[in-house]
Amino acid sequence: MREYREKEAHASWRRDRYETAGIDDKLVFNLRDLSHTMRSLYEGKGSQKRILIVLDDMGGSITQQSLTRRLGIQPGSASEVIAKLESSGLITRAPNETDRRTADIKLTQAGKEMAAQARAQRVRRHQQMFSCLSDREKEELLSLLEKVNRDWEERYQNTN
Repeated sequence: MREYREKEAHASWRRDRYETAGIDDKLVFNLRDLSHTMRSLYEGKGSQKRILIVLDDMGGSITQQSLTRRLGIQPGSASEVIAKLESSGLITRAPNETDRRTADIKLTQAGKEMAAQARAQRVRRHQQMFSCLSDREKEELLSLLEKVNRDWEERYQNTN
């Protein structure tokens, strides 16, 4: 009950802040909310589904080191998820012939099928995410987001 009251109090505080905010702050509020929603819809950078899709995109085979770099995750995090995928029969791991410090990861047939299902779910989710917009509105939103993205890449490139 306490958690519910705290959530409601925060929601009320946020609504009040939003109503009195300027346009720039409202844009940030909405981008932040969209970001939180997207994070909740996706399992994360190192999710099993994402790894399967990336492996499938790479032709079904990649080194563990390359996969970790591509996903932008720590090797320990990747090892844990990869071990789960291997025990589920979705991938196989073998020592890399040229670099024994890493492993070659390959999709099994079951992994390929799971990757196809995950990709289909992603396509449906992306269609649903923007179903409230007409095609014209989608094009307009895309154009505006690309414009902001280009500006931010240039403006904030050295702030990371």
